[in-house]
Amino acid sequence: MKYWLLILITSFCVCKLPAQQYSSANKQELAQMEENMRTYARDIVNAPELVDRLRADSFFTRSLVQALKLPYSFYHHFDSLGTISVLYAPDSSFRIFTWQLMRDFTYYRQKGAIQMNTKEGNLKLIPLYDFSAFTDNPVDSIRDNEHWIGAVYYNIIQKSYKNKNYYTLIGYDENDARSTKKWVEVLSFDENGKPQFGGQYFTYPNDPIKPPQPAYRFCLEFKKEANAKLNYDPELGVIMFASLVSEVGDPGVKSTLVPLGSFEGFKWQNGKWVYIPLIREIDPRPNVNPQKEGADQPKPLFPAVPKVKGKGL
Repeated sequence: MKYWLLILITSFCVCKLPAQQYSSANKQELAQMEENMRTYARDIVNAPELVDRLRADSFFTRSLVQALKLPYSFYHHFDSLGTISVLYAPDSSFRIFTWQLMRDFTYYRQKGAIQMNTKEGNLKLIPLYDFSAFTDNPVDSIRDNEHWIGAVYYNIIQKSYKNKNYYTLIGYDENDARSTKKWVEVLSFDENGKPQFGGQYFTYPNDPIKPPQPAYRFCLEFKKEANAKLNYDPELGVIMFASLVSEVGDPGVKSTLVPLGSFEGFKWQNGKWVYIPLIREIDPRPNVNPQKEGADQPKPLFPAVPKVKGKGL
């Protein structure tokens, strides 16, 4: 009896060890490093001159990596960095940092990294390199972290199929002076733990507004500041997005697309996001929280949402 009691106590201590290690050794140091990063994070977006935004991005990136090198940094939220999105996977297996850098109103570039949750508390960081400017067809293939189609993510949904986990990322890209893009991207990990972005997970009929099939990721591009909604509704279990219509009668001109007032969507079925042509004319629940955790989602250790305002809803 004493033997089994000892095993139970030991197991409990081992399970609690990461949090204890973080609390006792690194919490104060990480908090100080985060405070030092706030100005850089703010200036990446708000500095009026490009040279200052570039400098801030460089200093912020280096400071973030140094902070993440501290043991058990995964337990530190960095939730005061208002211009940086930090999302934890619902099963807490990883988290993803994303942000954007504006060269001018015609060019935006996204930055990011995936931090894996390791048992030993050591750093396993996967940098993301925005390859959008170097591809003519961003929806055409599965991509690795070095050929990522950049976005600032504001939601993550975990689904499974045949005992494999799939993490659907929803994000935005300011794109250029005339249009904004919102992306739905399925992230998975191969047998070596390497990230794979995209795949043939979306089924929908071709039309002039949606990306032509086969599409390895879904994009909704629309007129700048048109505020076309795209997010996951956990109550319906559906990714909802605004139906669009061209102001000039030409749906091929993305910068003329504005919300029509109705919603379409995708529902997860047999390992794919299956298209639903019409969900509702008008959302009758204006106060519903699209970031709310769904009942079918694992409970995350750290349920965090990005602080970037006004882009995800």
